[in-house]
Amino acid sequence: MDLNLRHAIMENVANNTKEQLEDTIVDAIQRDEEKMLPGLGVLFEAIWNHSNEQQKEMMLSILEQAVKQ
Repeated sequence: MDLNLRHAIMENVANNTKEQLEDTIVDAIQRDEEKMLPGLGVLFEAIWNHSNEQQKEMMLSILEQAVKQ
């Protein structure tokens, strides 16, 4: 069975509104389930790949502070 997880996740949210995407992210975080991590990773990958260098720097600064807490 050839399952492309990235493709399946992106296809699942392709037509979602901003509000629906937010609900998906918040729900995944609040559930605190390991099985949700790949989906969040795919969404982060999409954000990263569609961000410019300034946006990436901002995300990295936020992440650096978050992991220190």
